[in-house]
Amino acid sequence: MNELYAWQDELWQRWIGLRARLPHAILLKGPQGIGKLDFAMNLARSLLCKKSLGNNLACQDCTSCHWFEQGTHPDFRLLLSGAHSIEIQESNETQASLTLKSWTKRIAEEVLEEQQKKGKKPSKEISVHQVRSLANFINLSTHQGGHRVVLIHPAETMNANAANALLKTLEEPPERILIILVSHKPQQLLPTIVSRCLALAAPMPSLEASSTWLQQQKYANPVATLARAGFAPLLAARLAEETIGESEYSLFLQEIRQPAQFDVFALAEQLQRIEPIYVIHWLQQWCYDLGSAKLTGKVRYHPYLTDLLKNLSDNIAIFNLLRFQNELIIAKREALHPLNPKLLFESILLSYRHMMLEANI
Repeated sequence: MNELYAWQDELWQRWIGLRARLPHAILLKGPQGIGKLDFAMNLARSLLCKKSLGNNLACQDCTSCHWFEQGTHPDFRLLLSGAHSIEIQESNETQASLTLKSWTKRIAEEVLEEQQKKGKKPSKEISVHQVRSLANFINLSTHQGGHRVVLIHPAETMNANAANALLKTLEEPPERILIILVSHKPQQLLPTIVSRCLALAAPMPSLEASSTWLQQQKYANPVATLARAGFAPLLAARLAEETIGESEYSLFLQEIRQPAQFDVFALAEQLQRIEPIYVIHWLQQWCYDLGSAKLTGKVRYHPYLTDLLKNLSDNIAIFNLLRFQNELIIAKREALHPLNPKLLFESILLSYRHMMLEANI
């Protein structure tokens, strides 16, 4: 791994500009699915490389680069949740480089071993134990006389105790250390942590850049797939790889577009095998397009259904639409906890149908 995505060139130039006066902590923030973790890994590798290239990318030939490639560099630490480490191990190379898999392999093996012993699901949080384990690493001298790098991804998955433990390090950082916090939702981080980091914002790639990349990766229907993924290219690639959910999504669109006729309970039954958070996301995108069609005449996520969405949105009271969108936000939070998916689907689909019937649709 030593290549940037095409849409990251400008962001890389901004990073190069920071190297002359390197901060002790960087907050790399931006939408999920645009390659922030790969960018952060490239950043760490180039900083540790002993013979960076002219563009400050790592050389891939020195001892430091070989250590990094094998996941054994003594001056680098990667912190992420057990659940995320397993997800990376199971993903294909489009979503995770071989280098990243090298760094997460040991973590994933330990998590799976603990799961077999205790029968617990892998945690989705970064624990205080993980953050405190950095103490010796941070305070020891470096092996090559350069920097030490800590990468935390995504930073908002740190629990409260872990965040407070990290804050102590950020308040009194040792010399020649760089802590990289990668975040999809920086608003969920402690303000005191954010204030001690230099923000580096990763923008959403343009539709043209994302479509071109997906075409180069041999994915069909890139524009439609990007719309479904919220225009994040790596999420779109994952959707293109996963066949699960495609038939349910088609059924969802088929039914949701005729609110006076679809059977709420039958649809909820058929969607059960899909994680609730995805179904709620589909509804949020649909409702966004209803509101956009009503207020601007434009559609973002379902451009091939523009005329239908305009017709459906004509009689909807905007207040009712906003109220339902707020209900979806609440439902998305609840979807993170154990519940009966069918009951959740029935509740939000009934609310949607009621909103549309009030508009005489």
